[in-house]
Amino acid sequence: MPENTYHENQDKHNIEKMRAILMDLPLFCAKFFRGIENVTAARTKLAYAYDLRTFFEFMHENNPYLRKMEIRDFPISCLDQITRDDIEEYLDYCSLYEKDGVEKQNRENGKKRKLSTLRSFYKYFYIAELVKTNPTLLVPMPKIHEKNIVRLDSDETATLLELVEQGARLTPSEKKFHEKTKVRDLAMLTLLLGTGIRVSECVGLDLGDVDFRNNGIKVRRKGGKEQIVYFGDEVEEALQAYMEQRHHTIPQTGHEEALFLSLQNRRISIKSVENLVKKYASKVTTMKKITPHKLRSTYGTSLYRETGDIYLVADVLGHSDVNTTKKHYAAQEEDNRRRAANMVHLRKD
Repeated sequence: MPENTYHENQDKHNIEKMRAILMDLPLFCAKFFRGIENVTAARTKLAYAYDLRTFFEFMHENNPYLRKMEIRDFPISCLDQITRDDIEEYLDYCSLYEKDGVEKQNRENGKKRKLSTLRSFYKYFYIAELVKTNPTLLVPMPKIHEKNIVRLDSDETATLLELVEQGARLTPSEKKFHEKTKVRDLAMLTLLLGTGIRVSECVGLDLGDVDFRNNGIKVRRKGGKEQIVYFGDEVEEALQAYMEQRHHTIPQTGHEEALFLSLQNRRISIKSVENLVKKYASKVTTMKKITPHKLRSTYGTSLYRETGDIYLVADVLGHSDVNTTKKHYAAQEEDNRRRAANMVHLRKD
């Protein structure tokens, strides 16, 4: 029997965590999760579970009626007793609270997600005619304040890749590890910058996902959809160099198929990639906080500047909604509109 893939193991892990959290929720919540089982990714269900636990813990602490019983014993009828004021107070609480001695903070995006969770939750029971009200619709979504997108300029990108290749600005201790990892690191960063794939898609790559004949990699997008992402000559060169090294490496049991390996010869983790991006980028710029997602933004910006095709950018980045892409690359649309101002001549010379 073949071993589970990285993504299958991640899904299994998320399902197990979600089921554990479900034990802290009212019994009727299980019906909601069964109802969305076939239409919602495991990672999304886990996020719902975390948000619902926070919500019911808040209600247990602050609602006089619900304070009298254990959260597990909350009846489904309690949903009809929750008001718009309750939900607004909950969102205000989410701005800053403490959980297990750790301070938690949510800005507009976090509160928007928490309200979206409640809307999905109430919608399910409302459509099933198990509740009579849906107070979540009375609460407006938090307004998201747009922020400038942080990305590397073209000269910073070139400097970053040269640094990974040569290790010139690294400390003596960093250089020791660099000698062992520079080929791998260059392949990963070139791949992230040259394709715009997510860090989760990068660490999930297997050897069999790389097709040098067509210069493509098979990635698993959010929601489980598989897609071929094509790469150019620079990515091919970096990957080929790493592949030669990778084929001479003996991975640990269970990690034989992983493309990118850690120094322990295990599939590299998202956290490790985040740390190595931070290490190299900090030597290039101290003004920008560069993460793997910022490398994705760098690619998306460059592609949009070259093509002006927002739909192509959305497709390559794996955005299911082009509006997501437009929101992230609005500044480049402004550049295009400025250039358009002088493209049409009203009078011939």
